[in-house]
Amino acid sequence: MQNSTTVVIAGCGDLGTEAGLRFAEQSHTVIGLRRRAELLPAPIVGRSTDLRRDIPEIPADTAVVVVALAAGSRAVDEYRATYVDGLRNVLDGIDASAADPRVIVVSSTAVYDVADGSEVTEETPARGGTPTAAVLVEAEALLRERAPDAVLLRLSGVYGPGRERLIDQVRSGSARLASGTSPHTNRIHRDDAAAALVHLAALPDPAPLYLGTDDEPSRLDDVLRFLAEELGQPEPERGDGDARQAGGDKRLSNALLRSTGWTPRYPTFREGYRAVIAGDGARHP
Repeated sequence: MQNSTTVVIAGCGDLGTEAGLRFAEQSHTVIGLRRRAELLPAPIVGRSTDLRRDIPEIPADTAVVVVALAAGSRAVDEYRATYVDGLRNVLDGIDASAADPRVIVVSSTAVYDVADGSEVTEETPARGGTPTAAVLVEAEALLRERAPDAVLLRLSGVYGPGRERLIDQVRSGSARLASGTSPHTNRIHRDDAAAALVHLAALPDPAPLYLGTDDEPSRLDDVLRFLAEELGQPEPERGDGDARQAGGDKRLSNALLRSTGWTPRYPTFREGYRAVIAGDGARHP
């Protein structure tokens, strides 16, 4: 990527805004597309658009388009409108412009229907497994058809400032340890996810797909016990509770992304959650 150019963030929510601010720190002009552009902080140039319905205007000098859409609910229709229709509209906008940008699209490791605790890499088939995951697979297929050179970043569970579900459940006492063997969970701090997007934009020859996750797949019970200790709370009781995830047990590998030179600031949940508990950073509206 050139020293100073235009970057478009299509879907400029919490993650997209954090990435946009990092692009701006590198002296790039950053345009953020979202329904309420007035919420975007300077120096991001906000443009109000509903990407589920509108085809955005992409400036001719755009070198990078990051697509970081986020559905407002887990309803299948909302997912399709956001991830399939939204992506299609962004790609239509690129096609209608004179730009030839690198396209980086955020997806989710929820596309891996793995429940036996095995390791998952970029080579693992993405079969969906739930209605919402099937929509993500559909969106990814659209991306490959329309923009075969695009880079896909499948993120594990994103946490960070304002993304404190497990912390809140441990504090409230609603968290529960597994009644049997706790499944593996995978996560990435929002700041590391944003840094990965900026990093991939500058790679001279990126792969078509990367998994974005931290260094340590961890059993959920280990995370809950750690949070209880850090928060000075009693160890959660065993049984069903809000903190138990619904299905799935996989160990994601970040080896390919790490091999490109990306290094997470928060390599495990311990460093990341300590930063969140300490109040480091803020969630972008």
